[in-house]
Amino acid sequence: MKIGITGGIGSGKSYICLQLKERGFQVYDCDAAAKRLIRTSPEIKRKLTDLVGTDAYIDGKLNKAAIAQFLLRSEANAKAIDNIVHPAVFQDFEESGMQWMESAIMYESGIYRLIDKVIVVTAPQEVRIQRVMQRDHISRNEVLQWMQRQWPQEEIVKRADYEIINDGIADINTQIDNIINKEKL
Repeated sequence: MKIGITGGIGSGKSYICLQLKERGFQVYDCDAAAKRLIRTSPEIKRKLTDLVGTDAYIDGKLNKAAIAQFLLRSEANAKAIDNIVHPAVFQDFEESGMQWMESAIMYESGIYRLIDKVIVVTAPQEVRIQRVMQRDHISRNEVLQWMQRQWPQEEIVKRADYEIINDGIADINTQIDNIINKEKL
């Protein structure tokens, strides 16, 4: 059985994955894989350079600012980048042999099709905004821009099999253990 962990930016997916790792589960990190593949795959480098321009990579290294500017300029630009990166991540996950996967954009990307059960991590919007501002040292408006690119939390909750509430109050360990026990993992 393959299990996906998703949730909007700042919901605490990475924290939940750390808790799973402490329980002995390996979790494939789609974001980390995408970053690795963008840095190392000659095919992705070529395609991104063709799409974004020669400033996509400087001295062979990804120019994050140029990619982010291009991506946030329009929905069509974001989709064009996604169409390059997502298929490579899908293939890499399949080849990894891992059971668990973390993806912020599980439904948006279509990678949920590779998953049997989906767990969504949720938190109140203001909590999420504050977490991301503190973690990434970016403005509230920048966080809101990233949030607008993702599906609303309520929509993800409707589609998921399980919800873990990560609001700083609810008991995370009990929620995780309940899912593990119910699915006999």
